[in-house]
Amino acid sequence: MPTVIAPDVLVNASISMGTPPQRAVDALLGCGDKSQVVVSEWVLERTAAMLSALPEFKVDALGQHLDRIRELVTIVAPDGNIPGPDAWQKALVDAAKSGKAERVLTDHPDLLEVTGAEGVEFISTDAWLIERSMP
Repeated sequence: MPTVIAPDVLVNASISMGTPPQRAVDALLGCGDKSQVVVSEWVLERTAAMLSALPEFKVDALGQHLDRIRELVTIVAPDGNIPGPDAWQKALVDAAKSGKAERVLTDHPDLLEVTGAEGVEFISTDAWLIERSMP
């Protein structure tokens, strides 16, 4: 089932302690079929903005890092207006609808309180990892 990956998850994977960013992203996104991991340009833009604001992430590596993410995901283009940078729920639901995904992987505390939005489920990385480990 296709899953939208939210910017916070990409950022967390990118700055994993003791792990070079590319290896962290490969571990998160390179774990399966590219068509099963969906992002939009909004997700990539938010990820870039968040990473460039972090002192532990080398800004000169940002372009190459985002290029690697692009190689590992399916990028969808939602119809309609592009939501603002703070409109996470709308942007992620739009990406899910465009990518025919039923869920969004996020650890954003406000979004994890959402039980469902327009038929899209928000799931934490902990729940996702547990689910993946089940036979």
